[in-house]
Amino acid sequence: MKFQFTPKMSASFLAVSMAFALMGNAHAVPEAQFQPAFDQFVQGNNGDESAIEKAIDAFETLLKSEPGNPVLMAYAGAATSLKSRTTMLPWKKMRYAEDGLAMLDKALTLLTPEHDAPLQHQVPGSLEVRYIASNTYLGVPGFMNRGARGAKLLNDVLVSPLFVSSPVGFRGDVWLAAARLAAKEKRLDDARKYLNDTIQANAPQAEAARAQLKALVS
Repeated sequence: MKFQFTPKMSASFLAVSMAFALMGNAHAVPEAQFQPAFDQFVQGNNGDESAIEKAIDAFETLLKSEPGNPVLMAYAGAATSLKSRTTMLPWKKMRYAEDGLAMLDKALTLLTPEHDAPLQHQVPGSLEVRYIASNTYLGVPGFMNRGARGAKLLNDVLVSPLFVSSPVGFRGDVWLAAARLAAKEKRLDDARKYLNDTIQANAPQAEAARAQLKALVS
């Protein structure tokens, strides 16, 4: 049984970091605290298995001081699900994936209108949590029944009024994720649209979008 979390975050979105405080009052986590954890997560998400445990430890440490923070919880959950890559034992794969998904589910329930505010790097926290959850839900095996919700969350980000004013690097990552999903579902016209949106916006992912556009089978 092979678990794959295929969507990768591009370099532009790697700089994005969001966090919120307890009691619903949103504020940014200091970069000196957040960035090391975020960097470990990115490395793990992009294939460095040795970074996954470090990311989990780092985000769990941050969560101890802000246990109601949905962005921290989302990253911790996504990192925990990634840990399923690090073992060949099926029951451990399931445990890591399920534990991570449970944290992501909880992070989504913690979102309030206050988390729509742009914080660090001007990305709304509500969009970031949904994007992180979507990537993970779409990456787990089909028998875990998260694909439909992952697709809905990704669409929720795309159609949100907050999306159009989000940083272009974030939008580029979301468009590429939407293009991958559309291509997988044989919705090639939609895939081309998202890739062209990336190119027309001159997003940092434009070159990757051009390459994916060429690779699409008509």
